[in-house]
Amino acid sequence: MTNYFSQLETIATQITAKHAVDVDRGAFPTQTVDGLRQAGLLGLISAKEVGGMGKGLRAAAGVIERLARECASSAMVMCMHYSGVAVLEQHGSEEVRRGVARGQHLSTLAFSESGSRSHFWAPVGTATRCTEGIRLDAHKSWITSASHATAYVWSSLPVSGEVASTIWLVPADARGLSRKGPFTALGMRGNDSTPVIAEGVIVSESARLGQDGEGFDIMMGIVLPYFQVMNAACSIGLMEGAIQHVCAHASGTRYEHIKSSLADLPTIRNYIARMRVKADAARTLWLDTITAIDEGREDTMLRILECKAAAGEAATEVLDLAMRVCGGAAFRQDVAVERYFRDTRAATVMAPTTDVLYDFIGKACCGMDLF
Repeated sequence: MTNYFSQLETIATQITAKHAVDVDRGAFPTQTVDGLRQAGLLGLISAKEVGGMGKGLRAAAGVIERLARECASSAMVMCMHYSGVAVLEQHGSEEVRRGVARGQHLSTLAFSESGSRSHFWAPVGTATRCTEGIRLDAHKSWITSASHATAYVWSSLPVSGEVASTIWLVPADARGLSRKGPFTALGMRGNDSTPVIAEGVIVSESARLGQDGEGFDIMMGIVLPYFQVMNAACSIGLMEGAIQHVCAHASGTRYEHIKSSLADLPTIRNYIARMRVKADAARTLWLDTITAIDEGREDTMLRILECKAAAGEAATEVLDLAMRVCGGAAFRQDVAVERYFRDTRAATVMAPTTDVLYDFIGKACCGMDLF
């Protein structure tokens, strides 16, 4: 076991799990983020030459999966952080990259907009050149860690032209930004995911990440693989956490009058077995997706599209079974299953949604262009 993974295990068990209930009530997972910062894990995928650990997608996905077993909100905050950092590593300044590696920069994505909804690759927010620099105007529908991030990896229409997009690094405290919090939702309540409106936000030309009009390529080539694989990791971690809680409940809950436990019932064991099979199938596809990316296989994009859809669907099915196994007790917060049940629902509606992914997968199978 590598040193960073040992540190991660300590953070997950001693910090993330301890604060999971408070985070579910809406508190930002500050303690977990601070623990990861102190362990150098905010700079996990930052290059060694800027002071980071120099790890890749596989390591980042492992962090997300482990955190999600304890707290989905904590996992999603880091999913967005690593997605943003992947862009910064390719297109950010050395100063920003060193700040990330030192743990001084919590990143996040600002792609989804009210005008284009789950079609995150098609921003309608504008970037206009003015005397002060570049003016950004947009209504972002969701930005995770909106009130806690250092800066947003932000999409807009290009400065020149009306197609494609451009990516910017926008400080979270920039004048003209307003957040519409707090975040209240069915699940993932602690990830501080709120609408953000930009009205006349001024950034410099140097804030651009990549070339003007290159945003779509950055989204598809950098962000999509990271986000899809890590979102799948979150769903897989939720399944693992739920299975642990369900097995503990089934083994520890007894029918005193007949001297047996829930786990003594074949029906209960059948449900748990189905949970295990579904989780393992999703994990296998997820790991194969990472291998496909590492090896540059021909089926890489298909696997990238499949892994989030498969893991998200499997997680909702596994948690439906978990609720059935635990019965009335599943509605109690102390059993924890209802929290996992709520949190798993986010993956199917988080862009790209499961329905959009199925459309893309169908197009890929039929040899059609995705966009």
